[in-house]
Amino acid sequence: MTTRTGHLDQAVARALSGLSAAAKKGLGDPALAELVVIRASQLNHCAFCLDMHLRIAREHGVPERQLDLLAAWEEAGDVFDERERAALALTEAVTVLTDGFVPDEVYERAARHFDGTALAHLIGLVVAINNWNRVMVSRRIPPGGYTP
Repeated sequence: MTTRTGHLDQAVARALSGLSAAAKKGLGDPALAELVVIRASQLNHCAFCLDMHLRIAREHGVPERQLDLLAAWEEAGDVFDERERAALALTEAVTVLTDGFVPDEVYERAARHFDGTALAHLIGLVVAINNWNRVMVSRRIPPGGYTP
């Protein structure tokens, strides 16, 4: 595997970073935000983003058990609460879009746990990390380049 290009237009990077920051701030739960971006990055096979966000998650105190079981969150019993499960289900639905849309039941489940503003920020965060994943994966940026 080779790095195709390390270049990323700074205006694009600032725009993506701004979207990520605004969505995280609006969600108001840094630990949940990291679970969401890690799960999307797992689905998108983005090693750079996984490496970066796993570090950040640990800084925010996300339990190791949650990080260890995130890929199998649906089968992880009480490791994730209902709010986290709703956010992760929505993350997967927005990331994969198997049927070309987010199923109503997934959206409604999330809406029971997040008010309109928080739900908009959650969706914005999923959109932001999917953009970042695609930028990094398409350029084959390897893990290890993140510095806080």
